[in-house]
Amino acid sequence: MRLIRATEAEALVMATVHAQAFENSWREDEFEDLLDGEGIYGFVAEGGAETDGSPWGVILCRAVAGEMEILTVGVAPAARRRGVAAALIAAALPVARGEFGAIEVFLEVAVDNEGAIALYERLGFVGSGLRKSYYDRGAEGVMDALVMRLDLAARGSYLPRDEVG
Repeated sequence: MRLIRATEAEALVMATVHAQAFENSWREDEFEDLLDGEGIYGFVAEGGAETDGSPWGVILCRAVAGEMEILTVGVAPAARRRGVAAALIAAALPVARGEFGAIEVFLEVAVDNEGAIALYERLGFVGSGLRKSYYDRGAEGVMDALVMRLDLAARGSYLPRDEVG
């Protein structure tokens, strides 16, 4: 797997992967606009030689005033359970700290997304709040979001718990 720091040139690839990962995905022009914004950065994960380098995942983050927010992280269904999301997050956290001086990270995740919650907990995130009716799932109704927080000032907090030494 190869991680590429995203620029506006990767907007189409990011939108394509996002559409594979989410029913309500973001468009290319939305990624372009966001990547042009202050404190916005992201990465694209590409598969190895066995996949001809096809895009596997994306992450987009915003850093401001000592905080970083993971705006979205998505992995194409064919690439799930390969550590793509963890690799994207692990790449994004040092940038937040080193380039933007962030000391804490926030994200929202649907309360029924047990796999993602388990990943975030393994990476050191803890629940810090609840946003009621945050996700609109169309005919299925709405879903609450768990707000999760990571303390970047903690030693090794950007590594999975089993890798922290």
